[in-house]
Amino acid sequence: QVQLVESGGGLVQAGGSLRLSCAASGSIFRIMYWYRQAPGKQRELVVAVTSVGTTNYADSVKGRFAISRDNAKNTVYLQMNSLKPEDTAVYYCAANEASSGRMYWGQGTQVTVSS
Repeated sequence: QVQLVESGGGLVQAGGSLRLSCAASGSIFRIMYWYRQAPGKQRELVVAVTSVGTTNYADSVKGRFAISRDNAKNTVYLQMNSLKPEDTAVYYCAANEASSGRMYWGQGTQVTVSS
């Protein structure tokens, strides 16, 4: 059974930092992602990372967020620095299963940045 479990969200002041974690289990994943969805907005891609470490960041987070991946633990981390109120959203971990191409999603973790 595939599971993605996020942790690390919370409330932080603008300019602060948070680190999100996503532990995946039950399969092997080719690409892992962080998405976010703010109230009243569509879910948007924050960053993707392949199994060999190639990354793709949204322009809005470049230079502030950094993704890392531990393939041995099937875990990805999102280090978020210089947070802004507009980063407030529910952050979702997602993973693309290597064998089927199917996308799996975590339950989401709330990040709130106060001004």
